Amino acid sequence: MPAPISVIIPTLNAEHSLTGCLTALMEGVDAGLICELIVSDGGSQDATRVVADAWGADIIEGAASRGGQLRRGCAKAKGEWLLVLHADTQLEQGWTGPVIAHLKGRKAGWFKLRFDRGGFAAWFVAGWAHLRSFLGLPYGDQGLLMPRTLYQSVGGYPDQPLMEDVAMARLLKGTLTGIDCAAITSADKYHKAGWLRRGGRNIWTLLRYFAGVSPQKLAKSYAK
Repeated sequence: MPAPISVIIPTLNAEHSLTGCLTALMEGVDAGLICELIVSDGGSQDATRVVADAWGADIIEGAASRGGQLRRGCAKAKGEWLLVLHADTQLEQGWTGPVIAHLKGRKAGWFKLRFDRGGFAAWFVAGWAHLRSFLGLPYGDQGLLMPRTLYQSVGGYPDQPLMEDVAMARLLKGTLTGIDCAAITSADKYHKAGWLRRGGRNIWTLLRYFAGVSPQKLAKSYAK
């Protein structure tokens, strides 16, 4: 039986985090779950593509738009299932068991968010992410595992620079479920900006998106 999962990772200057992400995936290779690794790069100026090539990834290059990068990567995937991960996210040890259980169904699954550094702020943000996901709105840093046929039936990721994960969650409404496994993501951005400031900005950006502000305009203000 062929391995069922294609892994798709969008990258942009991710040389320092990509190795950790890929190392955690080796458990799935050993278990016969992963058939291919696709890195969809958005024009990295560091050694991201060198790292990806060393790991045997199929590298796709294009414009730096996470939605577009994911769309290109998923279009190339051949696996029955698509596992979308951010380069600074690592699935926790033992992830293959819960994933094998998820593969018995036909829903899209999100992982429980955990940060690589602890503290009350990290615990609080992760708790909010779990509640938000339970209500049908997981973010991209939690990973997403879905049948390729389901992905294709909703039209795939929209080519937009921001909120592509929210757009996908809305398309998958009613088909999302949690996977009993953590996606451990980097807390660097929160530490640099401040937990309260970055968390508040994320919520404000989400509300503006729901209000109809374009992803392109949101991306410009988000990058400041």
